[in-house]
Amino acid sequence: MNIIILGIGAFVMSLLVSWRFKSKISKYSLILLRNGMSGKDIAEKMLKDNNIYDVRVISVEGQLTDHYNPLDKTVNLSAEVYAGHSITSAAVAAHECGHAVQHANAYTWLTLRSKLVPIVSISSQYVQWILLAGIFLINTFPYLLPIGIGLFALTTLFSFVTLPVEFDASRRALAWLDNTHIVQREEHANAKDALKWAAMTYVVAAIASLATLLYYIMIYMNRGRD
Repeated sequence: MNIIILGIGAFVMSLLVSWRFKSKISKYSLILLRNGMSGKDIAEKMLKDNNIYDVRVISVEGQLTDHYNPLDKTVNLSAEVYAGHSITSAAVAAHECGHAVQHANAYTWLTLRSKLVPIVSISSQYVQWILLAGIFLINTFPYLLPIGIGLFALTTLFSFVTLPVEFDASRRALAWLDNTHIVQREEHANAKDALKWAAMTYVVAAIASLATLLYYIMIYMNRGRD
């Protein structure tokens, strides 16, 4: 019962955090930077200041699609961030470049997450089907559910490995914004607030994944006693 309550709580919290994050992003998207720089300008300057010259900054479609791709070394910014001149654009662009800096410096947690990506990508395609089959066929195929739990555990591990990666990228972004005086004091505080709520979405996702994992473990243990 406690695990179920935890799962429900994590779900409700994820909705609240997601709503809060999106409202912050929308709010700071309306506040323009005093220096007039775009997200593209911010990203290219941060890369240059960190002596990174083999990473391209490109625009991609969609909203909240911003990410760094270590495979082709590209900082992918949504059109609004790429061409925008707002605090949101600066915060997001600097954060994604923070990942590029991590990559250039072989940041341990990013390296680990990158190694987990192909494994998690494959397991995520089948894990829900294996778990469902394992629950309904627990007596016929008793080892199917543990296999599903093991695969889901990889997803949970990935969620927790992601946390230091995201927090560190934001730390690097905010430090650079502050040290270079790209933004004013109030703008820096707003950028920090936006990135804080972005990080909270990852925290809640990790907790929700853990709660779900514990739920499946509980099902297996209870069925095993029946």
